[in-house]
Amino acid sequence: MTAVEPSESMRARRPARLARAVNAVAEELPFTDGEFDGAMTLFSVHQWSDVTAGLREMRRVTRGPVVVLTCDPKLVHDFWLYEYAPEVLDTEARRHPPIEDMAKALGGTGVIQTVPIPLDCTDGFNEAYYGRPEMLLDPAARQACSAWSFVDDGVRQRFDETLRRDLESGLWDERFGHLRTQPAYEGSLVIVRATP
Repeated sequence: MTAVEPSESMRARRPARLARAVNAVAEELPFTDGEFDGAMTLFSVHQWSDVTAGLREMRRVTRGPVVVLTCDPKLVHDFWLYEYAPEVLDTEARRHPPIEDMAKALGGTGVIQTVPIPLDCTDGFNEAYYGRPEMLLDPAARQACSAWSFVDDGVRQRFDETLRRDLESGLWDERFGHLRTQPAYEGSLVIVRATP
């Protein structure tokens, strides 16, 4: 397995037990055509400078399937958070490329599959807290999702005050409390899998 990581600080934090990560970006992979059996990227395409070029590069260096874990921007607004911080989810939706465009760039036969998020998900993206809204009151938890860094302090303060008020009054639970015991949530998280 070969990892690619353009961030020096992220490469430095990589555990020693893992293979070294190559300093490169998806748009210019330093590998030969068809060098790998498969390729994947997890929650990163929204940070690439040119998504189409990066996906074409992944296809170029891969003989088999290419798998992309991402968010479907058409489904981002369907989450309860939109009622509390629409600016955050608007940002998220703008940053994620359309699923159809990604499948087209990868070519071949594509399959798009929704990924159920477990109630106890430990990753720090917004939908991971679908049934634990109190977690999003913690600025450190919000910091794990980069979309929060694109909104101003007023948005964060309004969100904090409104959600806190609705949790204390029981309004959040009246409207969304069923999510607290729902074993999994199917939201905007998807896998795009393309085979040549």
